[in-house]
Amino acid sequence: MNSLDWAVLIGYFGVMVAIGVWSHKRVDDVSDFFTAGGKMPWWLSGISHHMSGYSAVMFTGYAGIAYRYGVTSFVTWSFPIAVGIGIGAKLFAPRLNRLRSTLHVASPLEYLKNRYNVSTQLALALSGMLLKIVDVGAKWAAIATLLSVFTGVSITQGILVTGCITAVYCTVGGLWADALTELGQFVIQLCAGVAMLVATLGKLGGFSALWTVWDKLPSGHAEPTAGPYTLTFLLAFLFIKTFEYNGGMWNQAQRYMATDSARSATRSARLSAILWLVWPAVLFFPMWCAPLLVHAKKPDASDSYALMTETLLPHGLLGLVIVGFFSHTMAMCSSDANAISAVFTRDIAPALSRRARGWDSRAGLLAARLSTLVFLGLSMSIATQVNSPTFKDIITVVIKWVAGLMGPIAIPFMLGMLRTFRRSGPTAALTSWAAGLLAFFLVNYNLDGSDRTGVALQYQVSVPLAISLVLYAVIGLVKPEDTPERDALLARIDSDGDGDGDGDGEGGSGAGSAAAVVPAQPPAAEPKALEL
Repeated sequence: MNSLDWAVLIGYFGVMVAIGVWSHKRVDDVSDFFTAGGKMPWWLSGISHHMSGYSAVMFTGYAGIAYRYGVTSFVTWSFPIAVGIGIGAKLFAPRLNRLRSTLHVASPLEYLKNRYNVSTQLALALSGMLLKIVDVGAKWAAIATLLSVFTGVSITQGILVTGCITAVYCTVGGLWADALTELGQFVIQLCAGVAMLVATLGKLGGFSALWTVWDKLPSGHAEPTAGPYTLTFLLAFLFIKTFEYNGGMWNQAQRYMATDSARSATRSARLSAILWLVWPAVLFFPMWCAPLLVHAKKPDASDSYALMTETLLPHGLLGLVIVGFFSHTMAMCSSDANAISAVFTRDIAPALSRRARGWDSRAGLLAARLSTLVFLGLSMSIATQVNSPTFKDIITVVIKWVAGLMGPIAIPFMLGMLRTFRRSGPTAALTSWAAGLLAFFLVNYNLDGSDRTGVALQYQVSVPLAISLVLYAVIGLVKPEDTPERDALLARIDSDGDGDGDGDGEGGSGAGSAAAVVPAQPPAAEPKALEL
């Protein structure tokens, strides 16, 4: 990097902070901070949903997969995500929006205390928060790895710089700042991705390289599935990502909640699905061609894309591509920080403390901002250990840990919104959650904590979710716990109408009458052990 590249990078950081400061004016309470007050346009929500779904791990871990195996990086990653989001556009997106518009919640998990009970809400919230700290730690490590390749700064220094910049704008401006910076980041990434594609085509003989390059690439590079990324893995990944990218990891759920209506949430999801189908292919093509242009130094080839940018791009454009790396990671990490802050402020703190239940608007907003900072600090600490023997490497954390552990947390949350599973109550939710977490450990590790060998990757990530799903459904049939109050809650979430933002709009399918019979969780029902 030279002075021009540094100017581009520093300018980008400055714009991100400026957007956060400007967004501060639009945040008056926790609803504005966590769900943009339900005023986000569907197209901004869709772009934000897309941008918050992937990070610099694509340019490190998945670049390594593309370098070694070729097209399978797209077929077994972004393609199933696009399909999964398309499925969720009608199944989950409108229901998530109604959590805000008809139930007036600010956190995705806030409805769980009435759908199940406080214990279930707290279990899902705490386990999901811990998983997200590790997940976001992997994202910080990924961007710091790239920064070290280009600038020579240490990984710890890179984590500190990117984390602090992100902390400023997402803490000050909330979800509005996240969405607006993600829009800017999308434009930057569009320019950077096209520049990298043009540079690659120029090096390989022009536009015709799009179809002539395949004979020159390593054998099997054009195969849709290769190596450990088999057809079974593809189907398992589709199964998992349908839950994860439709709200199972919470930050995507917030994008649907932030739109003005269920219809807008559906349009937002469809836009995100289209972007996932088209844009990653543009980014991946240079990665597929990387074996013809550079020789990766790391065994997993995670440095291949960074080496290519240094080889192909002039200064200035190199800085723009580096900014593109940052844009994805900062988009995902800031959105995760906001989601975790929502869950802590609205779900965990009220369950543990009487004082938190009485927070006014000002106190709640202060708690939201402080919890955002704490989450970012913890995830940055984890990032410094992501390549330790415990976590192995970046791609292991992202694929194995996140995909494997997400399912048991997402099943009770996501399926709890569907009337098909109305008989599944607290027993089904907690049992499926606990059994799924146990299954993840048994599939991946021996009793002494060492890695279990011989288990295919697709089973490592899919078995916990499958066990949680089966138990959730079966226990609901064997021990039904549906009640009139829970049925009324589901009637409001499943209705075809949209809430009016004031709680008095017609919900359709009896939703209006349901409002009167969905009680707040009575204090006597809250576990005494949770009181502080």
